[in-house]
Amino acid sequence: MQGDKQKVSQLLKTARGQIDAILAMIEDDRYCMDISQQVMAAQALLGRANKEILTAHLTHCVRNAKSGAEREEKAAELAALLNKLLP
Repeated sequence: MQGDKQKVSQLLKTARGQIDAILAMIEDDRYCMDISQQVMAAQALLGRANKEILTAHLTHCVRNAKSGAEREEKAAELAALLNKLLP
């Protein structure tokens, strides 16, 4: 990955910490709405990490493709992923 590895790693480590906390909340029988709020916060962090990764793909992998065919292939991969993310 050619993007900001430190930023992505930190976002993912924070999300991992939140998920561990969510599991503890479930084991402690905490209030459902509080658990749901924490799940949404973890999802938001994962979304931010994914955005950084996709931006890196676009700005490095697609832009630095060695040929037009390779660039088209990488752009098609990105388009296919966006179709999954944005149904």
